[in-house]
Amino acid sequence: MPAVIVLGVGVVGFVVYQRTLGAAPEVEQTTVTLTYPYQAYTILNATGYVVAQRKASVASKATGRLEWLGVAEGSRVKKGQIIARLESQDVAATRDQAAANVNVARANLEQAKAEQQDAQRQLKRTEDLLAQNFVSPAAFDAAVARADNARAAVGSAQAAVVAAEANRRVAGVGVEQTVIRAPFDGVVLTKNANVGDTITPFSSALDTKGAVVTMADMSTLEVEADVSESNLQKVKIGQPCEIELDAVPDARFQGSVSRMVPTVDRSKATVTTKISFLELDPRILPDMSAKVAFLSEPVPPEQRAARPAVNAAAIVERGGRSVVFVVRDRRVSTVPVETGSRIGDVIELKQGPKPGEKVVLRPPGKLKDGMLVQLANQ
Repeated sequence: MPAVIVLGVGVVGFVVYQRTLGAAPEVEQTTVTLTYPYQAYTILNATGYVVAQRKASVASKATGRLEWLGVAEGSRVKKGQIIARLESQDVAATRDQAAANVNVARANLEQAKAEQQDAQRQLKRTEDLLAQNFVSPAAFDAAVARADNARAAVGSAQAAVVAAEANRRVAGVGVEQTVIRAPFDGVVLTKNANVGDTITPFSSALDTKGAVVTMADMSTLEVEADVSESNLQKVKIGQPCEIELDAVPDARFQGSVSRMVPTVDRSKATVTTKISFLELDPRILPDMSAKVAFLSEPVPPEQRAARPAVNAAAIVERGGRSVVFVVRDRRVSTVPVETGSRIGDVIELKQGPKPGEKVVLRPPGKLKDGMLVQLANQ
């Protein structure tokens, strides 16, 4: 008796299996995705990275120890803003000494001028006395020589003042070189040194730093993409582009080809192409990876929004209407769709399943609403 029961249960199970899983057709599935209509205008795709056209490693021509740093990564700075200072006691003392030497030179000039005036007066008196034969010609010659010497001394003192002022300017430049300023408006990308580090921009000495910070002008961001030399005829200056950033997958940015580097990379057989953003976005950052679609013509504004779309092979006719079979828990359900324009290999869905839903690809004719299916490769 138990054997009969076991046999019966087995037969029932076999029948159930045949009517469900065993009889379920094997199907492939695809996903409803968000697709951008500009793909219909795409004539070439390329990959690259976002770069700043204006970027600088900011350092100082002076060598010294960093005593103050006023920025960090992400800090926004203005052109000429002080971002760091080196120790400057020694060069400041040299500047003060040069300023004192200027004062000394000016005092010597005043003294030389006073002596010149006295020599001129003495020469005038001697000339008058010579006219009256009260002094000898030798005395007059001595007065003339003294006046000439005084005039030469004034010229020498004036030259000394100019030299002293030049030395003061040189010393002032030395002090200014200890102040590190932003060369343009931008954002600090990396901080390469800390307070206490020795800055030696023109040396590779042990335990020294070169640039204090690296900064970029975010208004000059662009994409550098490598275009195969065999596809150069498809790219031209001013050509419209659509830019997709891996870090911002839900957005597309308009761009245009601004210039092409006039040389070919032999190792890759590519030409570096620069694509400018028509409008910058705060989410765009340097070194982001980018995909660029080179377009045959500008995309109309109404076609720039993403639209649900599905592989054309997933849409079939059932009962005089277009439908897709949505897969949920290995069971399919018929969903009517209203199709739009074809975008490459997919068709726009004006009405139907939502993006992310799985549908049957190339549904067999025997597939019906509510049937269980076996998914290929699972």
